[in-house]
Amino acid sequence: MTVFLVIGGIGLVVLLASLVFGDIFESFDIGEGGFSGIAAGVGAVVFGASGVIALAQDLSTLWAYVIGAGFAVIAFLVAQGLVKRLSDTEDPPPPPLDGAYGMTTATTGPGGGEVRLEGVQDLEARLAWSDEQIAAGTRVVVVAVSGSRVHVRPV
Repeated sequence: MTVFLVIGGIGLVVLLASLVFGDIFESFDIGEGGFSGIAAGVGAVVFGASGVIALAQDLSTLWAYVIGAGFAVIAFLVAQGLVKRLSDTEDPPPPPLDGAYGMTTATTGPGGGEVRLEGVQDLEARLAWSDEQIAAGTRVVVVAVSGSRVHVRPV
């Protein structure tokens, strides 16, 4: 019974760590989107719980391992499939803005302004600033990004 409790406990720690801190196996690059810490944690927890339940029903230790492993594999595959489906629905990261061209829509200077960038679909217009006053309607290039604001200079 101790083996099932230890593996189930480790699985619970892995599961909680993956939920709180993000997928802990993400940096290992196993497969394409590959191996989920959440699914591994679920599998280990299910292995431990089903093994303990099997032993509590007076089944032999061999049957407890078979039952635990069977349910763990099923739980892992189901959880991995769900994690994969959820990760496939994530939005892609926004495109890099450094070097993007656009047009000022308002007078832009050190105090601020506004620019419309070409080829950027996430925002209609962006807050901008520049080192010098730039008149509205001037073609500009992004030289730096700070949060959602862009630092521009005339082309």
